[in-house]
Amino acid sequence: MLKIFNSLSGRKEPFAPLNPPRVGMYVCGVTVYDYCHVGHARCYVAFDLIRRWLRHRGYELRYVRNITDIDDKIIRRAAERGESTEALTRGFIRAMHEDFAALAIEPPDEEPCATAHLPAIIAMIERLLERGFAYAAPGGDVFYAVEKFAAYGRLSGKKLADLRSGARVEINEDKRDPLDFVLWKQAKPGEPAWPSPWGEGRPGWHIECSAMSTQLLGNHFDLHGGGMDLKFPHHENEIAQSCAATGGPFVDLWVHNGFVNVDDQKMSKSLGNFFTIREVLPYLRHPEVLRTLLLASHYRGPINYSPAQLQLADAALTRLYTALRGVPPAPATPGGPELSGAAGAGAGAGAAQVAQFEAAMDDDFNTPEALAALQGLARELNAERARQLEGADSAGAARVRALAAQLRRLGGLLGLLSVPAEEWFRLAPQRSLESTTPAEGSELLSEAEIEALIEARRAARATRDFAGADRIRSQLRAAGVELEDQPAGRTLWKRVT
Repeated sequence: MLKIFNSLSGRKEPFAPLNPPRVGMYVCGVTVYDYCHVGHARCYVAFDLIRRWLRHRGYELRYVRNITDIDDKIIRRAAERGESTEALTRGFIRAMHEDFAALAIEPPDEEPCATAHLPAIIAMIERLLERGFAYAAPGGDVFYAVEKFAAYGRLSGKKLADLRSGARVEINEDKRDPLDFVLWKQAKPGEPAWPSPWGEGRPGWHIECSAMSTQLLGNHFDLHGGGMDLKFPHHENEIAQSCAATGGPFVDLWVHNGFVNVDDQKMSKSLGNFFTIREVLPYLRHPEVLRTLLLASHYRGPINYSPAQLQLADAALTRLYTALRGVPPAPATPGGPELSGAAGAGAGAGAAQVAQFEAAMDDDFNTPEALAALQGLARELNAERARQLEGADSAGAARVRALAAQLRRLGGLLGLLSVPAEEWFRLAPQRSLESTTPAEGSELLSEAEIEALIEARRAARATRDFAGADRIRSQLRAAGVELEDQPAGRTLWKRVT
């Protein structure tokens, strides 16, 4: 049974959708005023993984991930760049999609933008006013009255008295209580604005998600997610707004991912220690390296980001590709791409690792344990291939194909192992992790040059010029290319980072 940690209850709970097999999931998306950073990658890889596993387990998932395309940061950045907010957000939305596609983060089923859902936002604010949970201030803003919602603080565990005495709040004379938050914000001169019953303005950040999630998934749905930093106040405010507006429950299961740390400090723009996804990728052999790093820690825990951790992720991923090297993908079995070669001698191949993988994923998406199962499967595949070198037989060959198929299938459920194995070893980063300067193109041997040197080495060995053959191997090693001699005179090569 799938169990998921619920931030609302503080414990793992059996997953029990409201209307199985249908599941509604909403994840707070990006505020598009800059390029996405590794913290964004951590969040949306985590929920992409959850999306993949829910669908693998047979749930009919409707996944909604919003875009905040209007707020103070967007307005300031557009003014700095001398362009409209629409042009700014359009460009960063396009960049976000490019970055997410590189990391194999599949698109959500719905991706609503706040500015396209203003009627729903305004309607929810009107209901809150009617029910006495909000008030219009003399200055044109509309605020939510926090003290009116008795259950405020249930998600975060915070109490109003403690918040009032210890929290830093923005001074605003229009607020009846310093903890009240804005639902509709009156526009300042020159700012983008939309008409409303309270004058020209724009929505507050918190009300956007309440309105869009309930409009697309219904007033009460299964799962809501986002980064741990959103638990308070954003998600707490969403609960207060949504429950007050509808008079009923909002979300059953709250899921939050942990932070990315750099030198034991949370990666964030305010600290200036963040790295954008597109800054990081040129240092990697392939974007799967970053995805592997993000999956190597449990989604609820912290990740320590560093070049050393990226190298470890590359090495772990390369071990998996090494096991697949030389084993061609077999045709899918009837009824789906479950396990090629499952019949006969290949049946049940890797059963223990498959069971370990599935149990890990059903236990609150335990990706470190799932990756360990993949490594175990790779070791079994390598051992079977070694046995075949000692004395090939058709049954053993079937087991090799079956194990390779299992490894590819399970890796695919994590969004990994999408590259043909032989191609993986020919990839190289554009930049060195030990350097901040791009590698010169002349220093990177082309595939044709590598193949020519391998052929020259083969010719040298054929004439027993072993010293010349060793010089060529050393030349290739200095250029970041390692050779692996195979039976029957075949030589494989790979780039090393």
